[in-house]
Amino acid sequence: MRKWTFPEEFLHFVWRTKRFDLDALRTTMGHPVRIHDFGRHNSDAGPDFLHTRIQIDDTLWAGNVEIHIRASDWLAHQHHLDPAYDNVILHVVWEEDTPLQRANGERIPTLELEGRIAPSIWQSYQDLRYQTNWLACRFHFNGVEPLIVQGWIERLMVERLEHKTQQLEPLLKGIQNDWETLLYRQIARGLGLVVNAGPMEHLAQLAPIQLLWKYRDQPELVEAFLFGQAGMLERHFEEEYPQLLQTHYRFLQNKHNLRPMNASAWKFSRLRPAAFPTIRIAQLAALVCQSPRWFSDLIHPAREEAIRHFFQQLATSWYWHTHYQFDKPAVPHLCQIGHDTVDLLMINAISPITFLYGTLKSESRYREQALALLEHLPPESNRVVREWKNMGVQPASAGQSQALLYWRKQYCEPKRCLECAVGCAVLK
Repeated sequence: MRKWTFPEEFLHFVWRTKRFDLDALRTTMGHPVRIHDFGRHNSDAGPDFLHTRIQIDDTLWAGNVEIHIRASDWLAHQHHLDPAYDNVILHVVWEEDTPLQRANGERIPTLELEGRIAPSIWQSYQDLRYQTNWLACRFHFNGVEPLIVQGWIERLMVERLEHKTQQLEPLLKGIQNDWETLLYRQIARGLGLVVNAGPMEHLAQLAPIQLLWKYRDQPELVEAFLFGQAGMLERHFEEEYPQLLQTHYRFLQNKHNLRPMNASAWKFSRLRPAAFPTIRIAQLAALVCQSPRWFSDLIHPAREEAIRHFFQQLATSWYWHTHYQFDKPAVPHLCQIGHDTVDLLMINAISPITFLYGTLKSESRYREQALALLEHLPPESNRVVREWKNMGVQPASAGQSQALLYWRKQYCEPKRCLECAVGCAVLK
């Protein structure tokens, strides 16, 4: 192995998985080293491995481990100026090109790994890292024990919800911890599907649910508010109903100093009529009128049957049973939120918010409810899931299909094989 031709993450992998010669370890000063606990890998700022327990000579130390290719990287990264690194008990490097000292003059114990890593480990890593296929281990995948694959999928179910929590928490703080507003915005986003998710979320920001609830006994005003803020009432209409909504919106606009969004943001092409943004906005209006307690109706029970009842009992205005767009009559049809759309709302809005609530309130039952909800829903069917099925992975629930989507996006595509249980199994 040539010097310094590999990334630091490779040494992280070697340390985490103990893929180096552990016999007769010594610091570069000649002191014997015994590792009792390799610690927890830290993906945030600070030392690379936390809560390690390492015996040097006769003293057992508890603290952190920092890993670099060269010891001088400690100085290059300015760790000597960061108090977060004062508790590093062992500096693990490929080569100690310069000795390091703490602020008090003490030598930082350093362990060199050069000569302790088998070349085959590096070669296997390169084989995975530089595969052009999205699944770098595709030729070795079927040789991995099914229990490892299944265990990894179960772990990713939780990790995916934790990832969603990290995305939702700043949104919640930005609205002063208003759970109703967070739920409303995420449901609006979910109703928009992929094509109109952004515009639907923007609309929910421009039409606050607390304000809409003031008009919930007047459905036409709620529709006028939403369609007006969506920018869809800024033209001439032939039919009486959109004209009425337009009149209502002018009143609301003057009363609340409203500014509509640009109607060009909405996409209709390549969508089934039942998924047109006009239909989704009408359904959102019906949900607003249906209940002023979304959070207690959806999050506190977090049960599939209660959630389906909430979404499928809604009654949109009569106009949308004969129209998909304004001024364009259509064959009479039901204007209900479909079964598959409710599934997506549970997957992408209800379950993550329930998990977030349980996390922030330290209520494990809500976290368990969020996972149970995903485990009771059927697996999704899309291109990525079908590709996993071709590899022999058969998801049994929406939780598992979500884990597969997360696996590919967060681990396979960026080639994070060294952090993947299956990748590590292949490297064994």
